[in-house]
Amino acid sequence: MTSPQALDDPDRRAVAEWAADCAERVLALFEAEAPDDLRPREAIARARAYARGELGASDEIRRRFVAGRAAAAATSPGAVAAARSAAQAAAVAHLGAHALGAAAYAAKAAALAAPDDPRALDHEVRWQLNRMSGEVRAALSRLPRLGEDRAGPLGPGLLASGVLGSVIRTIQESLEPK
Repeated sequence: MTSPQALDDPDRRAVAEWAADCAERVLALFEAEAPDDLRPREAIARARAYARGELGASDEIRRRFVAGRAAAAATSPGAVAAARSAAQAAAVAHLGAHALGAAAYAAKAAALAAPDDPRALDHEVRWQLNRMSGEVRAALSRLPRLGEDRAGPLGPGLLASGVLGSVIRTIQESLEPK
């Protein structure tokens, strides 16, 4: 049985582009600390290629952890979060729910990079919401709410707690019909 966090292939391709946009906005935080480590940049490029239909899900599933390992090359929490955002974007080929992880880590990275700006997190989340197409909104609205399905990134765990969980809840609430 397929996880409700997977989404079908067309939906995953739609949200992969948005996830790559989110991750790319904070990529400079990682590259400032590890300019020779191309893993996050390559992960974002692969997410975009997957979105365009140039890469298959099976290839990306095998490579989805590569960018996450780049987080060890960073020293600041913001750069670590930026690398994790790229890794989550690349993992969308596996489970569409990783798009919300990419957004959450990107928002966390933006907030960590601007510790004197209490609005940095909200500003980044607003940018992410404004960046969503109708197709992306529709696809993300098909995902289970954070914590409702245990089998995937939206289950209990790292994405469900703290700033990451707060960002994902905010995004999911924005997708609800008004």
